[in-house]
Amino acid sequence: MEPFKNLINKGTVEAIATALQRVWPAFDRKRFQKLAQTGLDALEFKARARHVSAALEATLPEDFDQAAALLEGTLAPPGAQNDPRWAQVGNGALAGWAVWPMGEYVARRGLQSPQRALATLHALTQRFTAEWPIRAFIEQHPELTFTTLAQWARDPSEHVRRLVSEGSRPRLPWGLQLKGLIKDPAPTLPLLLALQDDTSDYVRRSVANHLNDIAKDHPAVVAAWLEQHLADASPERRALLKHATRTLVKKGDARVLKAWGLGKPLRGDATLAIAPKRVSVGDSLELVVTLVSTASRAQKLVIDYAVHHVKANGSTSDKVFKGWTIELAAHEERVLRKSHSMRLITTRIYHAGHHAVDLRINGQVVASAGFDLRV
Repeated sequence: MEPFKNLINKGTVEAIATALQRVWPAFDRKRFQKLAQTGLDALEFKARARHVSAALEATLPEDFDQAAALLEGTLAPPGAQNDPRWAQVGNGALAGWAVWPMGEYVARRGLQSPQRALATLHALTQRFTAEWPIRAFIEQHPELTFTTLAQWARDPSEHVRRLVSEGSRPRLPWGLQLKGLIKDPAPTLPLLLALQDDTSDYVRRSVANHLNDIAKDHPAVVAAWLEQHLADASPERRALLKHATRTLVKKGDARVLKAWGLGKPLRGDATLAIAPKRVSVGDSLELVVTLVSTASRAQKLVIDYAVHHVKANGSTSDKVFKGWTIELAAHEERVLRKSHSMRLITTRIYHAGHHAVDLRINGQVVASAGFDLRV
């Protein structure tokens, strides 16, 4: 599989150069390409966007309004979310990954002209996304930016409406953490309310992810949101709320589980077996869950499991993994099986030792097992 970082490459630089020369014949294409392409291959994904952005900063006009107009002039027509243009550049007009360095440029050079810069981000996000660069304006110009986002929540473009939610997420992946919103998410709640029932699934998924971000720091805020908005919810809103509360369901939040009708403990017995008992990094485990109902009626169960990973200092840190969502019939016996991989991933470092595993049903630990990991 081709690494993501290769989506920004020397061909991307050439496409940007071609588009800029088309709208500005005096553009120093040769210098831009030399600056942008030198050392590019050695960089990782986000660093590549910033590297090309620095080349733009060195070759675009000093006047930001003039530079912004040139960038806007390079853009292809707005496309639908799944339009193949979003993955391509060329023909003298830009969309897709080539637009990312342009957004970085706006975040670096547009902070002194925030209204003009936000207008450019409005255009860029309809050809790629401006969810990362807009965060600088939320931090530096919060009043203007939130006023603008409130207006954009009614924009005809689903890309712009999604930016309202995605760009203001407190913990956006690859993005600057918005520490003010991590501390107090109140400024974004009216925006999410305006978008919760948006006609676009693309927008609603962003709202769900934003609420899930908030849940990590303010679970009571999201629990209250669920209690307020679940009653008489449309199927689309129910799906949004389910996705928004996924972290709290995994953690066994009592209010959230109760709202979803999952607050009651298992009536019956549960056992957890793990094989093999000793594994190496790269191996897989089989988890076998045996349930025996002692209830006279069916039970709705959310079944997850937590692996307590050993840390370098010998302590452990638990990570909850999704298991099953089932309805266990009266007096039913059921066996559930799941494979769990211990392959290397970039977000986790494995350490040797005994790893405990907890089985959680409706948020409560009902059984435990474990395995020894060799590194």
